[in-house]
Amino acid sequence: MNITRRTAVKVLAGAAPALLLNRHLRAEAGLEIAKGPFAGTKESLAQYAIPNWYNDAKFGIWAHWGPQSGLERGDWYARNMYVQGHPQYNYHVEHFGHPSKVGYKDLCHLWKGAEFDPEYLIRLYKQAGAKYFVSMGVHSDNFDLWNSKYSRWNAVKIGPERDIVGLWRAAALKNGLKFGVSEHVWISYKWFAVSHGCDTTGPLAGVPYDGTNPAYADLYHDSGCAPWAHDGKPSVPFYFSFALDDQGIPESCKRNWFLRVRDLIDNYQPDYMSTDGALTFENYGYSAVADLYNQSARVHGGQVQAVFTSKGLEDCLQGTCVLDIERGMADEIQPVPWESATCIGQWHYSREIYEKHGYKSPKTVIDMLVDIVSRNGNLLLNFPLPNSGRLDPDELDILAAITGWMRVNAEGIHGTRPWKISGEGPTTQRAKKDLAFNEGGRKPLTAQDVRFTTRKNTLYAFVMGWPQQAIVVRALGTHSPQSPPKILNVEMLGHGGRLTWAQEPAGLRVELPAEKLSDLALALKVDFA
Repeated sequence: MNITRRTAVKVLAGAAPALLLNRHLRAEAGLEIAKGPFAGTKESLAQYAIPNWYNDAKFGIWAHWGPQSGLERGDWYARNMYVQGHPQYNYHVEHFGHPSKVGYKDLCHLWKGAEFDPEYLIRLYKQAGAKYFVSMGVHSDNFDLWNSKYSRWNAVKIGPERDIVGLWRAAALKNGLKFGVSEHVWISYKWFAVSHGCDTTGPLAGVPYDGTNPAYADLYHDSGCAPWAHDGKPSVPFYFSFALDDQGIPESCKRNWFLRVRDLIDNYQPDYMSTDGALTFENYGYSAVADLYNQSARVHGGQVQAVFTSKGLEDCLQGTCVLDIERGMADEIQPVPWESATCIGQWHYSREIYEKHGYKSPKTVIDMLVDIVSRNGNLLLNFPLPNSGRLDPDELDILAAITGWMRVNAEGIHGTRPWKISGEGPTTQRAKKDLAFNEGGRKPLTAQDVRFTTRKNTLYAFVMGWPQQAIVVRALGTHSPQSPPKILNVEMLGHGGRLTWAQEPAGLRVELPAEKLSDLALALKVDFA
């Protein structure tokens, strides 16, 4: 199934000096954006084309790191600490007190990043083959990770007391990586509404949580009367008790969202920006994307080199942006580049997952990377940082394994394009209903699975494990439906010796070297006439 025809998916430095821009005013929306090739309209953005650097990059690394990381208790802590009965609520009450007395506003100060060294981390990510790096800009917790013009709740004033986005940017650009930021704050008004609730049982039943305090409305929003704040039912279902859309979000929040996104663009000129959902807020959303592209064109001599990703399929049907399939992948080759954003564990750091050694294995990561690239996609992989800002030992081991594999096989990844088919083997096909969040149902790839990438007259056939006997790639046989050209030479990346091979009617047969090279995917480099 071609995802470009499917129903929309809406699931879920120091800073560079701000450019002094001459802005023009979109009268119909009252939104100022930079002058350039795009207006803040759907029709104008349809003319956008994805830049080549992104299609060549194939692999990026993301740091989901902010105040919620300071607790090291996993994702969505800022919300779930207000959900009575949730494990994070129970942890909070036991360790900090009841959320009517000690709230998220107090926990923000615990995030310090005492060992945070962005230069060191970016060098590691570059060695692992990442071509772009993405810093979280602001999560749904409404806490900005830069010197925000529009919020006192930011990393320069609270917690690390440093410009986290700016520091990441400086390190990325110094090491030749493209730089990106993510925003998750558009849904914050609804996501954070539970902070205006209260326990429904127990000795403090009915006592409002601290989100109702008007002194902190700039963090928790003034959403206490919203229908998703509380309904008198048991609290655990609150985790998904709000719709992932912009219905009911007031105009003031939409305007604030636009100004903060524009503040990020003004100060950091990102090469990449993502939103955690579909492109939202009507003209506000289109204007923010147009501003990103127009500023990119100004910096790059009229050529738009910026990328915006969205989880809304309809946003990306024609131009506009790159489709982000969260924790999943397309089930066949796509005509335009797309992205799978995923994580080795949870999005925010979880001490429990680390102690249980629960991260994705290097094989899982490499299998995903090759599978995604074979279908014209990019992999954006999150390494969550703990409070310290330093990768834990298991994360370093995974990163080292990726680095070792990329050192041998990167030429079959970076700068490649899909072949006629993405691959062959027993796990080539995906259920048609799968798209976002389908990685949990992935079957492990084996030596019987092959994935293809290509560059000019060279094909890379990745065999996804070490076979027990000779390799046979059926799609490269002389009688194959793919009708491959005559093969001139076959090499195995990482193997210095000559291979014994033959292009037979049933497939390309390659005898294995005597020495096993790796348990991870191995790449045959096939040169055609």
